[in-house]
Amino acid sequence: MYIPFKDISENSRVWIYQLDREVNDEERNFIESVMKQFCGQWQVHGAPLQTSFEVFYNRFLVLAVDENSGGASGCSIDGSVRAIKEVGLKLDIDFFDRTKVAFRAGAKVSVYPMNELKELFSSATLNQDTITFDNLVTTKSELLARWEVPVSRSWLAKYLPKKALA
Repeated sequence: MYIPFKDISENSRVWIYQLDREVNDEERNFIESVMKQFCGQWQVHGAPLQTSFEVFYNRFLVLAVDENSGGASGCSIDGSVRAIKEVGLKLDIDFFDRTKVAFRAGAKVSVYPMNELKELFSSATLNQDTITFDNLVTTKSELLARWEVPVSRSWLAKYLPKKALA
């Protein structure tokens, strides 16, 4: 059963999918239409799940399941991955590329290949205060509290020039 993202429990489990490019309004509407339909029929062992999703910054798809009403199992999670892959095929979007890292400046999100990070920090294109995303958060409450963090408080701090940490 689909419920609006703002209404789903903060204890809900989340999965974050980073898009390899920004989507336009028409593509975002398509993603929202497909995901709303998917969430509306998402089940585990024949029982409906309370589910939701949100598209953030036209760059991230966040899928949520309120596990108080029943948790997602392996097969139901596989079903969500299939639905997302189908959207990706239709729109030529990769939701599963983990070799790129996203950063935010204002409302603009930019994505860079991991193998360019050291140079981007050395050249001060990115710095310790640049906002990055922890796509490994597992609950809605974590998403709201610490999904967006400064580089200095993330795993990316190791790429900062030593003087930046002083």
